[in-house]
Amino acid sequence: MARCDQGYLCDVCGDEVAELADSDLYLSYILGLIEPQLLFSRPERHIRCNATQAQFIVDAAFSPVFVAGAFDKRLLDPAYVAAQEAFVTRGWRRLQEIARQPVPINEYPLPEVLARWEQE
Repeated sequence: MARCDQGYLCDVCGDEVAELADSDLYLSYILGLIEPQLLFSRPERHIRCNATQAQFIVDAAFSPVFVAGAFDKRLLDPAYVAAQEAFVTRGWRRLQEIARQPVPINEYPLPEVLARWEQE
């Protein structure tokens, strides 16, 4: 099968990232961690394959991810963890919404990300 027929492959596990709702690339874009002009040049991966970020998603519809070592959120400052959980979870929920309904790509990011990019 040609690469274009396979879709986007995860650069961690090698499996296809078949659904937008599972895309770490687009979650990172929604969170403002990837600027729009770099979106199509970055590798793709599953959300769960980026455990360092995925551990901050706290939602009944998302099975918890645990990270061993220095980046384990259980070892980090509780205030930082709470802020990251709120932010990344909002981004994940936005990604789930976008996956269910058509939204222009320039409207994917969270409102505060769009505001920051407009000021830059």
